[in-house]
Amino acid sequence: MAILIQVLPVLCYAVLVAYRLRGAAAWATRLNVGRWLMLVAMLLHAWALWVQIFPAGGLRFGFAAALSAMMWLALSFYWIESFFARVDGLQMVALPAAAVSAALPLAWPGQHAVLAPASLQFQVHFLTAMLAYSLFALAALHALLMATLERQLHRGRLPRALSGLPPLLTLESLLFRLIQLAFVFLTITLASGVLFSESLFGQALGFTHKSLFAVASWLLFGTLLLGRHLWGWRGRVAIRWTLTGFVVLLLAYVGTRFVLEVVLGRA
Repeated sequence: MAILIQVLPVLCYAVLVAYRLRGAAAWATRLNVGRWLMLVAMLLHAWALWVQIFPAGGLRFGFAAALSAMMWLALSFYWIESFFARVDGLQMVALPAAAVSAALPLAWPGQHAVLAPASLQFQVHFLTAMLAYSLFALAALHALLMATLERQLHRGRLPRALSGLPPLLTLESLLFRLIQLAFVFLTITLASGVLFSESLFGQALGFTHKSLFAVASWLLFGTLLLGRHLWGWRGRVAIRWTLTGFVVLLLAYVGTRFVLEVVLGRA
């Protein structure tokens, strides 16, 4: 049963990708069938994540679950945004990534058990961390799309796969709104980790690879926002800083869990 729960969202995402590629009939477009199919897929994905992360009242969170949760939250933001703007092209990029990430826990379920997850401080810390990671993942995806779109426009040709994307200025504006919101959540995550370290993890905050990379990413994104405000940073400069900050943020948790679980085979 647990395996079936993990497989269902992958199949649903695959069906949705095929549906989008084939093109919807007029009646399906009028009824927004694709939007509601995506909602069903995301609900199934959320169910799979719940079973994976909260087994028998505990909490288990490995690198595969982290990537899966980040893509689910990123896709959820795209779905909400689809009510206000045309983001079909963005969704078509995110859907295959969500399908792959939803399948990852099947291969690497993760054995990292976290104690006492019922603590209010822990819940706040965990939720804000996942919101920050997912929003920065979405920002990194936007940055990659902006770089690809800019390159194709300079070549004077736009592939069909990119024709549904919003204009570059719209993407850039959305990129910085995402980074600003994610930066707030990352700040709350770091602050709660410092202030409530003993109640969260049973020990004072130590100088670890995780804390080092988290603070480094906070500094990178803070510098990017400051550069945008003071010097009008945009375009390729913004893309480079966004991707660099996101890679460093991934190393703060997902990277260390990947090394421990996959490379070293440790919980």
